[in-house]
Amino acid sequence: MQFSNDSTISNETQQHGHISVLLCEAVKILSPQDNETYLDCTFGGGGHTRAILESANCKVVAIDRDPSAVARAEEVKAQYKDRFEFYPLNFSDLDRLQIGGYAGILFDFGVSSFQLDEAERGFSFMREGPLDMRMNTREGATALDYINSVSEYELVQVLREYGEEPRAKKVARAILSAREAGRISTTSDLAKEIADAIPSHERIHPATRTFQAIRIKINDELGEIERALPKAFDALKSGGILATISFHSLEDRIAKRFFKKMAGRPEDRFDTSFVQDRTKLAELLTRKPIIPTEEEISVNPRSRSAKLRAIKKD
Repeated sequence: MQFSNDSTISNETQQHGHISVLLCEAVKILSPQDNETYLDCTFGGGGHTRAILESANCKVVAIDRDPSAVARAEEVKAQYKDRFEFYPLNFSDLDRLQIGGYAGILFDFGVSSFQLDEAERGFSFMREGPLDMRMNTREGATALDYINSVSEYELVQVLREYGEEPRAKKVARAILSAREAGRISTTSDLAKEIADAIPSHERIHPATRTFQAIRIKINDELGEIERALPKAFDALKSGGILATISFHSLEDRIAKRFFKKMAGRPEDRFDTSFVQDRTKLAELLTRKPIIPTEEEISVNPRSRSAKLRAIKKD
């Protein structure tokens, strides 16, 4: 695979039904080397994994909790043989692999295009489907289970914290009222109740923040990130690179704070710790996040909010 321009990479990834976000930029910052091992913590469609494998004679270990990723991983295994291994794990369980000394580790947070485009997964209000939203369809409560059991107080908190929904109380009451009347069973049902409760002329659909909030809640997405980043850093070899791609401020904030802490810097403007109490364990490779080019956004609008951050372990 050549890395001379974005279009080459886009064509490669589209062949596999998915456009990997910030692909050129992620591979460039990881700078794969021959005979090294890299960890792709969010395999998804395998775009980043393939790009790493094509850029050097290296090995990639990949993990993903989505059962549908297994078949896609088998295709990569057939092509790259012993240079690729896949494990069906939550990325917060990466330490269970008992593998260390990675030269680079990559996280691509959030929901994948495969999950959004498959109506039966229930991630998108744009497609009629069951209210599922689970990353791992083999375990845990579905979005409908959650809606049918949650209290108004908790739902308001979840919508505010995970969805940053300014009209959380109004949305929560509309959802619970519809629940009691038996009007919610599908993605379209939920989207309609929200749109009726808070009609909007904004660019985004009124249900966008609520769907995000419920998805983050039932998959414990932020907790997964908080648990995984320290484990990933520990699994890096000296000089190894840890990179994250986030899609909204909640994900990005966790990565940003962790990276600053590892670099011995104040985590945020509220950090009042003394300089002598901080320990520098890494170098910040991205003072500001790397964002998609206008060209990439035009090809893949879902990349618009993506941010790439990276650190290099001392």
